[in-house]
Amino acid sequence: MGARMISFGGWEMPLSYPDGTLSEHLACRREAVAFDVSHLGTVRVSGAAAYDGLQVTLANDLARIGPGRAQYTHLLDERDASVVDDLIVWWVDGRPGDATASFDVMPNASNTSRVVAALATTGARALDVTASRAVIAVQGPDARARLWKVAPGAAGVARLGVERFEWEGVGCVAAGTGYTGEDGAEVMVPADAASGFWHALLDAGLTPAGLGARDTLRLEAGLPLHGHELGPGITPLQVGLGWVVGWDKPTFRGREALVAEQARGVRRRLRGLATRGRQPPREGNAVLGGDPEAPPLGVVTSGNFSPVLGTGIALALLAPEVDQATEVTIDARGRPLDARVVPLPFVGGRARR
Repeated sequence: MGARMISFGGWEMPLSYPDGTLSEHLACRREAVAFDVSHLGTVRVSGAAAYDGLQVTLANDLARIGPGRAQYTHLLDERDASVVDDLIVWWVDGRPGDATASFDVMPNASNTSRVVAALATTGARALDVTASRAVIAVQGPDARARLWKVAPGAAGVARLGVERFEWEGVGCVAAGTGYTGEDGAEVMVPADAASGFWHALLDAGLTPAGLGARDTLRLEAGLPLHGHELGPGITPLQVGLGWVVGWDKPTFRGREALVAEQARGVRRRLRGLATRGRQPPREGNAVLGGDPEAPPLGVVTSGNFSPVLGTGIALALLAPEVDQATEVTIDARGRPLDARVVPLPFVGGRARR
C-alpha cells in the first residue's frame, strides 16, 4: 500500500500512507479512517481468579462496570504510584468469580510482559495472546456507518461497550474505544482473518491512517501517551487522571503512595499550551514565565502542529500554581515561542484507547 514503515515497540508499523499524515488526520476528523494498532498487546485473563487478580493489580475499579464493558485503567509502580502503563480492560464474559470469566487487557506495545508479570503474582491466569490476533481501530464521525457495511455487529457496539460478533464465520470482538477524540470502535480479529477484514474496511470507504496521524489526533484530543505524559515519576494525579483510580478499593498496586500524594498535593500538573504561530513546540522544550531569572515553570512532554487549529499545540507538566490563560514562553532550542495555557482538549471531546 506504499506505507512509510517504522520500528515501534518491536513491531514494524505504518507511520503514514502515500497521502501523508496531514491528509489522514483530517480524514479522521471529517470522515473515517482505519488504523492498524496490532502493536497493542492483548493479555487474556480468565477463570475464577481473574476479577480479583485484576482488582488488586490495576488502579481502576471493575465494580464500576460489568460484563460487556471496557474500562480505562493504570498499572502503577508500587513504590511511588508512577504509571507503569495505561491500558484498557475489555470485560468480555462472565461474572466475578465465575470459571467462565474472561477479560482482554490491552497494554501498550512494550509493556505486555510487565502486565503479565504483575498479574502472575495474584494467581490469576494471564496469557499473552498478542500474536494470535490483530486489532484495527475505526475512527471518525462516519466510522460506524462505514463499519456497518462490513460488520454490523461491530458497528453497533456502544461507547465503552464490548461485543462479540462474527465476520464471515470468524469470531471477533469489538469495543467502543479509541484514541483520537472521535467516535468509533476497536476491532479484534484472528490474525489469519486480519488482511481480509482490513481490505473489506478499505473497500467500504475507510481511509488507511498511520501512527503519525494517530499521534497528532490524540494530541489535539488532549490524551496522554505512555513515555511522554505517563511513565516513571508521573502519577495519575499529576496528569489529571484521578478519576481512573478506584479510591474505595482496599488495595491495589501503588495505593499507599498515591494516597500520600493526594494528601500532600501534587508538585506539577499537566496543562495544554497553544502557540501564536504555526511552529510546534517539541518534547523537552522548557516552559518559562515572565521572569528570566526564575527557574522554568515546567517542560513540554508532547508537541506538534494542529491541523485543525493551524497552530502549534503542546502538553506540558507545569508547576501547580500556573493557571489557565497564563502567558508563557517556550524555549524551542533557543528560539522563544509565545504561548498560552489553554483548557483541554484542544479539539473535540475526549475518548480513550
